[in-house]
Amino acid sequence: MTSGESVVYQNMDPPKRSRGRLILHGMVMFGREFCYAVEAAFVTPVLLSVGLPRSLYSLVWLISPILGFLLQPIIGSASDYCRSPWGRRRPYILALGIFMLLGITLFLNGDAVISAIITDKSLKSVWAIVVVMFGVVLFDFAADFIDGPIKAYLFDVCSYQDKDRGLHYHALLTGLGGAFGYLVGAMDWGHSVIGKLLGSEYQVIYFFSALTWGIFLTVHLFSIPEIPLGKAPSAADLTPPSALRLLGSHSNVYGSLAKEPVSLPTSIPDHRPRSFSALGEANSVTSSAKQPNKAQKKMTFRSLMKAIINMPHHYRCLCVSHLLGWTAFLCNMLFFTDFMGQIVYKGNPYADHNSASYAIYERGVEVGCWGLCINAVSSALYSYVQRFLLQYIGLKGLYFMGYFVFGLGTSLIGLFPNIIATLVLCSVFGVMSSTLYTIPFNLIAEYQREEEEQLKLQGNDEGPRGTGVDCAALTCMVQLAQIIVGAGLGALVNMAGSVIVVVVSASTMSLLGCIFIALFIKYVD
Repeated sequence: MTSGESVVYQNMDPPKRSRGRLILHGMVMFGREFCYAVEAAFVTPVLLSVGLPRSLYSLVWLISPILGFLLQPIIGSASDYCRSPWGRRRPYILALGIFMLLGITLFLNGDAVISAIITDKSLKSVWAIVVVMFGVVLFDFAADFIDGPIKAYLFDVCSYQDKDRGLHYHALLTGLGGAFGYLVGAMDWGHSVIGKLLGSEYQVIYFFSALTWGIFLTVHLFSIPEIPLGKAPSAADLTPPSALRLLGSHSNVYGSLAKEPVSLPTSIPDHRPRSFSALGEANSVTSSAKQPNKAQKKMTFRSLMKAIINMPHHYRCLCVSHLLGWTAFLCNMLFFTDFMGQIVYKGNPYADHNSASYAIYERGVEVGCWGLCINAVSSALYSYVQRFLLQYIGLKGLYFMGYFVFGLGTSLIGLFPNIIATLVLCSVFGVMSSTLYTIPFNLIAEYQREEEEQLKLQGNDEGPRGTGVDCAALTCMVQLAQIIVGAGLGALVNMAGSVIVVVVSASTMSLLGCIFIALFIKYVD
């Protein structure tokens, strides 16, 4: 990178976006979380209903996070350097959106399609398992990866001031999408007019999912124009130049590092691709914030692992506690509707589809969706309660309380698996969800602030640690937790002979996380 090109590193701010534009841009998060809720609620019941052995049903969650670990840096880098005339991000969002639609189509309709094509019962069961599992993996892979380009699209087309507003609408619409998705799953569509018209409950849920996702994806893609890479932006597309100012530490996303404005020559257009993929952004913030005159390197899985190993002790402890928390949360959330159907309602997912035992199981799954809807609502409410509790117990206290309340709640669900108690205790899931999505990132921001103050007191001109790679490391803990749950929970269920082990495992991991937080998480004022 030459001295002239180093100046180009600084970015020109796009124009201010209206509230309507930002809401339209965020509608894709409503659709994505709507489909995610349908998957979380029905993937285990659907897999068990097509005959997947109990010891293998958690393995379906194992494939997608492994692919994420291996392919995330590649896809992120490809997005950063895409030269499509439609822009850098939208081609990837469209492709991944189509994969999501195809995945949920195979997931919810695979059994019906195979039953119509194949008459041999044993062969039909094998192919139904293969098609449904492929649909789940494809959907999960695409839904996980689409979040990076969506956030990158927002960062590329919005000014510094609009990014925080845009992320606020993303978070709000994500919560609403999850609540509506669980609500649709909680309805008894089998005996409704639309259920009889479309054939079954799963086809009705697919209809609403595909319609919601298709409409909101289209709205998102045409919400805000995107300037293609290599095309010089016109004066109307930009506001006066400013330094690379990402998100303030309060926004809890990758690369939340703000720099003071620096004056730049207006005659040099910015042709250098900004890296805002999950891992690529982490690298750009960490390295270029300290060494702005050096060429940006692409973040790879190897460089990310090296950064995690070399990070300070209190950051590593935060990653371990995040891993314990997400392992506990996923143990419960991914198999909760199956737990409701088998343990609380005492139904049988392996029974004939016309039997009373299977109908009871389906009713349990529907009520489980109501429980997950309660979780989504309580998560949104608790995010506001956190603000009032923060001044009394601090971040570490909130972190500990979230894990403790979730561990206690899942323990009580395992001890007293009745309908009313379980639905009431579903509210603690939202406490844990809100804790996992906010507190660790707030702690990173506070650690960053302390380091900046220490450097100022020491008179050190060296820049502080970039927060991007730390946030990327936390996100990798989510994928690692999914791998652990996918690899181990099915074996535990098979050994115990009951899905009661799901809530027992969640409670155990959460309470271990409480102990770890109390002993090893660094306290901040």
